[in-house]
Amino acid sequence: MTLTSGEPSYDLVIIGAGPTGLFAAYYAGFRGLSMAVVDSLPEPGGQVTAMYPEKMIYDVGGFAAVRGRDLVQGLVDQAAPWKPDYLLGRKAEKLEDADGGGLVLTLDGGATLRAGAVLVTAGIGEFTPRPLPAGDGWLGRGMVHFVPELAVHAGKHVVVVGGGDSAFDWVLALHPIAASVTLVHRRAKFRAAESIVRQARELGVRIITDAEVARFVESPDGALTAVDVLVKGADDERLPADTVVAALGFTADLGPIESWGLEIDHRAISVDSTMATARERVYAAGDVAAYPGKVKLIATGFGEAATAVNNIAVALDPDAHLFPGHSSNAE
Repeated sequence: MTLTSGEPSYDLVIIGAGPTGLFAAYYAGFRGLSMAVVDSLPEPGGQVTAMYPEKMIYDVGGFAAVRGRDLVQGLVDQAAPWKPDYLLGRKAEKLEDADGGGLVLTLDGGATLRAGAVLVTAGIGEFTPRPLPAGDGWLGRGMVHFVPELAVHAGKHVVVVGGGDSAFDWVLALHPIAASVTLVHRRAKFRAAESIVRQARELGVRIITDAEVARFVESPDGALTAVDVLVKGADDERLPADTVVAALGFTADLGPIESWGLEIDHRAISVDSTMATARERVYAAGDVAAYPGKVKLIATGFGEAATAVNNIAVALDPDAHLFPGHSSNAE
C-alpha cells in the first residue's frame, strides 16, 4: 500500500494504551524510537482505567500497593519525556505491507499511519459490558458499568448488580462514601473471591440474592430515583437508587486484529521468545500475547514490552545492540 504525502510515519506504532503499552512507549523512547499509541478507549490505561481505577493493585514490583489510576498516571509520566503521540478513541482496522518496506495501519475513519513495526498490547481486546435488560436506555442517565471517579457518588444511594470480583470491588470502594450501597445478585452463590464477600458482609453491606433488578423508577424530572427488585420466594422491593452499577462482566474479542495474518490461540496472539508474531515486523506483549507457561500479570507485561521493543530496535536497525544498557547509566 502506498501512503499519500503528509501521512504520519513512526518507527513503532503501539496498539493498546494499557499498562503494557504505556511502558512500551517509555522503552521505545529510551531506545530512540518515535512512536504512536493507538487505543479505542478515550483515556490511557486500558482495563485499569475503564474497570478498576480506584482498586489497589498489590503485584506490581516496587509498590507495596498502588491505586489503579495512580499506576496509569505514573506510566504516562514515565513515557512523557519521549513525547509519544496518543491516538485515543481510535480503532485499528487494517494492517498492510507498505511499498518500500514497513507497514501501513488504517484507523477507523480511514486515516493511515506508516510504521516500521507494530507492537500489539491490546490486553483482552475490545471488551463490551454485558447488558442489564432492565437498564435499557439508562446508560449514562443513572446506570454505569464502571466507576472512574468514586467522589461522584458521595452521599448517593447506589445499587450494584452482579456477583463477581468487580461487583464486590465497587461495593467495598463505595461503601465508605455513599449514603447506601446494596448489592443485588441473581444467584445465591458468588463468582467473587470468598474473602471479599466476607469483607462486604462484615461491613454490613446489604446483599440481596436470588433477585434481579426488574425496573428503573424515574422521578418527575427524568432522573433515576429507585429500582424495583424481584426476589425469589420473598416480597419484591423498591430500593432507593441514584446510580446502578451494572457489573455483570463483559465479552471480549480481538476485533479486526484477528484478520491481520497472525496466529491466534484462544483469543490471544502466539509469539516466540522475542515477542515476534507470525507476521514480520509485528510483535505482541501483555495479556494479548500467548506462549507456553504464560502468566498474565501486569509485571509480566512490563518485561515482555521491554523484550519486544529491544528486538524491534534490532529489526529496524541491524547495527543496533539488542541490550541497550541499563537506564540508570543514561544521562
